[in-house]
Amino acid sequence: MSRFIDRRPNGRHKGAVNRQRFMRRYKKQIQSAVRDAINSRSIKTVDEAGEKIIIPAKDISEPAFGYGQGGVRNVILPGNKEFITGDKIKRPPQGKNAGGNNQASNSSKEGMDDFTFDISKEEFLDLFFEDLALPNLVKTQITKIPFYKSVRAGFTSTGIPANINIIRSLKGALGRKMALGAPKRTRIHELEAEVEALLHQDPTSNRIHEIQEEIKLLKQKIEKIPFIDPFDLKYNFRVKRQIPATQAVMFCIMDVSGSMDETKKDIAKRFFILLYLFLTRTYENVELVFIRHHTSAKEVDEQEFFYSRETGGTVVSSALELMKQILQDRYPRSDWNIYAAQASDGDNWNNDSPRCRDLLVEDILPFLQYFAYIEIMPRHHQSLWDAYLTVKTLYPQFAMQNIEDIKDIYPVFRELFKQQARGSLEK
Repeated sequence: MSRFIDRRPNGRHKGAVNRQRFMRRYKKQIQSAVRDAINSRSIKTVDEAGEKIIIPAKDISEPAFGYGQGGVRNVILPGNKEFITGDKIKRPPQGKNAGGNNQASNSSKEGMDDFTFDISKEEFLDLFFEDLALPNLVKTQITKIPFYKSVRAGFTSTGIPANINIIRSLKGALGRKMALGAPKRTRIHELEAEVEALLHQDPTSNRIHEIQEEIKLLKQKIEKIPFIDPFDLKYNFRVKRQIPATQAVMFCIMDVSGSMDETKKDIAKRFFILLYLFLTRTYENVELVFIRHHTSAKEVDEQEFFYSRETGGTVVSSALELMKQILQDRYPRSDWNIYAAQASDGDNWNNDSPRCRDLLVEDILPFLQYFAYIEIMPRHHQSLWDAYLTVKTLYPQFAMQNIEDIKDIYPVFRELFKQQARGSLEK
């Protein structure tokens, strides 16, 4: 008894090609549902599961041609027991009076439930970050650690079974078999012509039997030529080619001073969680530098950045001073695309805000591709916002947005990192 093992990655009655076609067709509805879902997720669950997408029935209806009002038509009614040719049928009601009401009825128009569609975690995040990009990203020098990409480089006679090129191997086998059998087939045609001539001249000649035996022997030799030989096997050959690397570093600067209450810190963390997921999923070679600050600034790791409870007063310039120093020590502009995102409530020591402005204008922004500042303030803006307005007029790669509530995080994030035309942020 034969046994078949199904090793296809897709489950029974499921096709990846059809699934992708469906997602392309209803991309707008799926993206809208993904954007709504992200606002209801917590920091820890934003990337843990997929999502259940509900598509209205009207959006999956197929287009169809219909008849307009008036005219004379012939209609066939299957199963008709009441009418005969020539009878006139009353036209069904149309417009507002055609439908029913909200009461239970046995004559209302049939409908369809909304269509529910589940997407995986990977599909959820891919759709969420699909049309986002780091602004003004350019190619830089190749890093000290070279990057390689596997590319096709023809065929080879040796390799592993998984790399066998079936079509190339069969073509080679067929060509070899035809080449080895060609002289024998030519000899067979010559002998058959000689037999034909002898049959007309001397049908009793012994030479006819000899020729027929030789033809039989030649055909046996042709049949013994193997259909495929190890020599015929061809394998896909790949080589590693060094490719230019697009290096980028993102500075994540978060205010953790006493004026940043738990609600504001939660909003800032949600924003940086989205930024972290976006960068790590979209780009292969992006480094992240995490800086927390109150009266003093400190470079921390990911865990401490998101979950440390340290707090204090507010001196924003301390974070910018630290960023300036890190840039000088580790990230030369000639080798890196440099980005920064800063989250604060804008509450800063008044004499320090002009210092922040000067640091950005003179020492930081000339070396950056993009700087995004979000102020988490539901009421009037603080001194830092006013100082940064001057910076925005001087550098087009400096962007500012205000977040009042959790529901504003996603729209603001998309506005800051939406894909833009090439060169739109260049000076």
